[in-house]
Amino acid sequence: MTGADHTMLSAQPSVAPASPIVGAESIDVVGPLSSAPAFTAPSLVPATPVAQLPRPMPDGYRIRIARLGVDLAIQEGDLARDVEQARTPEGFAFHLPGTSLPGGRGNTYLYAHARVGMFLSLWNARSGDEVRIVAPDGRVIVYVVREILPRVAPDDIAVELPISEERLTLQTSTGPRPSDPRFVVLAYPRL
Repeated sequence: MTGADHTMLSAQPSVAPASPIVGAESIDVVGPLSSAPAFTAPSLVPATPVAQLPRPMPDGYRIRIARLGVDLAIQEGDLARDVEQARTPEGFAFHLPGTSLPGGRGNTYLYAHARVGMFLSLWNARSGDEVRIVAPDGRVIVYVVREILPRVAPDDIAVELPISEERLTLQTSTGPRPSDPRFVVLAYPRL
């Protein structure tokens, strides 16, 4: 990233989601984050068997939130570029490597700059807002916003961890410094 805002992801190498998230095997987040068990010390065992690891985001996905004016192509994120170098490109939403793909079980984690036409309007999200993910084959996956977390500490990785249910996690920044909190929106499949 450049200029007005900073990288939005946790930069802790012991839990970087570029590879399987360590320590997650001791957590089973199945409800609101406030009910999640305490995080235990990381181990060297992958959270998910290698054969079941999430794949990178294929080209052709889009995120649309009509009420907020969001309509962005989704690309696979790059932790070296986005976290270590703080050079996240503009004009796209990015899929956090190692998280689930939309429409499948688990946590699909997308992030983008807090800029007009990108995720700045997430600051105005409301419970009940519809988030549409358009797949490359034209299929539309609809999520509904259930929770808004306006001040998630940069070192709080709970929203990045795998979960057993399907969830879409959207994240942007709240300020220009890496120490500024992240703004996170949690959406679940429309029933």
